[in-house]
Amino acid sequence: MLKLRYSEFELECGTDEAGRGCLAGPVTAAAVILSPALAKGEEENELIKVNDSKQLSENKRFELRFLIEDTAVSFFVTHIYNEEIDEINILNASMKAMQESILKLNPTPEFIIVDGNRALNAKLGLKSNSGKTFNKKEIEILKSIPNQSIIKGDSKYLSIAAASILAKTYRDEYMDRIHEEFPMYNWKQNKGYPTKEHRDAIRKYGTTKYHRMSFRLLPEQLSLNFPHPQPLSKGEGSRVR
Repeated sequence: MLKLRYSEFELECGTDEAGRGCLAGPVTAAAVILSPALAKGEEENELIKVNDSKQLSENKRFELRFLIEDTAVSFFVTHIYNEEIDEINILNASMKAMQESILKLNPTPEFIIVDGNRALNAKLGLKSNSGKTFNKKEIEILKSIPNQSIIKGDSKYLSIAAASILAKTYRDEYMDRIHEEFPMYNWKQNKGYPTKEHRDAIRKYGTTKYHRMSFRLLPEQLSLNFPHPQPLSKGEGSRVR
């Protein structure tokens, strides 16, 4: 069973991301404050039975997602899209997505636990041409909240596991939508990860507006001078943060 809390604060937030290693699509992060009643044993919840969010089936993740959304004190999910990833790099984009999600929580968390080995405020106020720029007040809020990074936190703490589930399911839904626009890459199945099938499609069809051009898209890649295939259907895909 996962631990229900790291700190002594009731409003503890867990945060995690999904899609960091993909060749296409956004990196997606979620932040979740679970009910303090869970830690006190005052509330029954199927989520308590989760041992490792990465081991869940797709159906189970979606089932738990709706439970998380129904019972959490607060949650928020943020996409950082490929254009901004190319500007600020994937590590900074992953952190920024978590920071944006935390800033949208209401109430503001008293403590934050972060999946990984990087402090939440390692980089603040990153500017880009295509994404949100934090203002001074938002930076001060992030600086003021104590936080702890935890390696493999999604297999240790319930709020991080919950954030992992939200990030994964929301990103999967986004990749399913853009699959309809460019079905030749089979993003509905591979979700943009560097599978052989995905890379073979890049060789055959070139890149799309959703590919991360700062990534090594092909093992033998010497340049990024790929052709861009025309979309098979209209629409940019949802960009709701």
